[in-house]
Amino acid sequence: MNGRMATALCVLCLVSGCAAGFWFARMPLHEVDQDVIYQVSTIDALLQGSLEGTMTYGEMKKHGDFGIATFDRLDGEMIAFGGDFYQIKADGKVVAVTDDMTTPFGTVTFFSQDYSFPVRHAANFSDFSRQVEEVLPSKNHLYAIQIRGEFPYVMTRSIPRQETPNARLVDAAANQSIFEFRQTRGTIVGFWTPDLVRGLNVPGFHLHFLTEDRTGGGHILDFIVENATVEVDITPRFAMALPESGSYTSADLSGDLSHELDVVEKGST
Repeated sequence: MNGRMATALCVLCLVSGCAAGFWFARMPLHEVDQDVIYQVSTIDALLQGSLEGTMTYGEMKKHGDFGIATFDRLDGEMIAFGGDFYQIKADGKVVAVTDDMTTPFGTVTFFSQDYSFPVRHAANFSDFSRQVEEVLPSKNHLYAIQIRGEFPYVMTRSIPRQETPNARLVDAAANQSIFEFRQTRGTIVGFWTPDLVRGLNVPGFHLHFLTEDRTGGGHILDFIVENATVEVDITPRFAMALPESGSYTSADLSGDLSHELDVVEKGST
């Protein structure tokens, strides 16, 4: 593991015990749990401006072949599935992620479908969220989500690399690049997480998109779905590695940043 990262802290949120809470335990460094969501840092730290890449993607790949993330100084959006990792830059270009690139915040897992179901039509992100949440077996678990199908419309964003140290994410997002895709096919990757991880990750859906021809994508702001298949991996355990140096160590993570998160994730005001 990168020397700047703390020993991985595993939040063991067992299927039988999520409602009761969670606890911390050390994960043996030689073991990789195939049924765990592994995360670098916290969303609130990113919101506060802790933007330095603290873990290499070479290390991240040891913990998952599927997921979403960003890059050092917010240099674009990351999407991974099937073991392939891509960077969607603010100029719209899509490039392969190299092992020496780093991330300040990211979430990965080894995707293994537990069940799937069709979504024939969803008029927007909110409609999609409502339909899928109605069939999730519990609102207290974490899920990896993969969606393949036809998308009449997808709106995404990518944030350019930040040169100002410790820029707040909400300010950086004000200069984001917006991309619109029409009548396209592709893959959506992401996670649904419950309110119990508020401050650690994004409650609800956090999704990234890549076109079928691998030429465009980004963080999803809105989309329309037609004839899509939603694949779900129920993931009962959550592990988090926290930076042990840099701006993270002095960030004030005690406040409620939910409004800033809404602005960043969905463009709400």
